[in-house]
Amino acid sequence: MEEFKTNWSREELKAYILLYCANANFIETKAEKEYIKSKVGEEKYQKVHKEFDRDNDYQQIQKIQHTVARYNYSKHEIDRLFENIKNLFLSDGSIDTLEENIYRGLHHLLKD
Repeated sequence: MEEFKTNWSREELKAYILLYCANANFIETKAEKEYIKSKVGEEKYQKVHKEFDRDNDYQQIQKIQHTVARYNYSKHEIDRLFENIKNLFLSDGSIDTLEENIYRGLHHLLKD
């Protein structure tokens, strides 16, 4: 079985998770891009986006799950992360069904 280790910083992990969420409905809106950049900066956004674009959905989830575990996020850090995810989804005006599904899936993987 392939390992999905990363050497990301916490900010790069945040960028990757937010990119994953922004692409939930296969449309990364300008508002979503700007929100992510406001959280992690242009340089990290561009760097992480290149890797994100190369990964398939399975790789993306595995990298997120393994890196969150590596950093041993506290309940408070996970709650803050989900607050950022919710704000990202609302940045373009509404949360659609695909975004709700990604939110629930990540919630199951990272909070339960």
